[in-house]
Amino acid sequence: MSARKLDELIVTKDPAIKLIEQWVNDATVPCELLPPGPDRDDALLYVQVTTHSSLGAMAYDTGGLLIDDGWLRFLGSGHAKLDRTLHGWNATRADATFMLVGDDAAGGFFALNGGALGGDLGSMYYLSPDSLEWESLNAGFTDVVAAFLTDYLNEFYKLLRWATWREDIQNLSSDRGYFFFPFLWTREGSLEGSRRSTVPMSELWSVKVETVRQLLG
Repeated sequence: MSARKLDELIVTKDPAIKLIEQWVNDATVPCELLPPGPDRDDALLYVQVTTHSSLGAMAYDTGGLLIDDGWLRFLGSGHAKLDRTLHGWNATRADATFMLVGDDAAGGFFALNGGALGGDLGSMYYLSPDSLEWESLNAGFTDVVAAFLTDYLNEFYKLLRWATWREDIQNLSSDRGYFFFPFLWTREGSLEGSRRSTVPMSELWSVKVETVRQLLG
């Protein structure tokens, strides 16, 4: 199937950005919807869904979404506060059967399943910093993003936040996250006991991928 062109992906009737803006206005947790970046065309062409969808709107009409002081980040077309773009962040991966769409300060990653993660195509998955396996969230992109703008966010992360997390992330770039050693997926690792340091998200991703490759084949 040939890729759709830009004019086929941009819609003017019922664009989903209105829905995303409403979520942000009604959010029960701190959040910031970033304006779109100069690479918005490339981001939309990469995701290959129209701006009638929330994913297409996130790619084309936003520079990304920061939630809870930047603890959680969903990618868009890039912004000074979130340099990574949907297309740029995924371009370095050889496996195109899922799409990385967000991550968090603890080193967790969110992906949209394109077939590699299970039979539920289009479902969202989470790779937790304390696990080496992707976990299905049993929902699509729209429902997951909307849920994280409510108090569900605190419930989801209650076991992944340490005592001083909010103070610690105040000056943390949205392109960096926390590296724990010993790793949280080991018996020796723990949120409070492991040594924490901040590293680029690309490094956290590389470590996770290499560890999975070595241990799980």
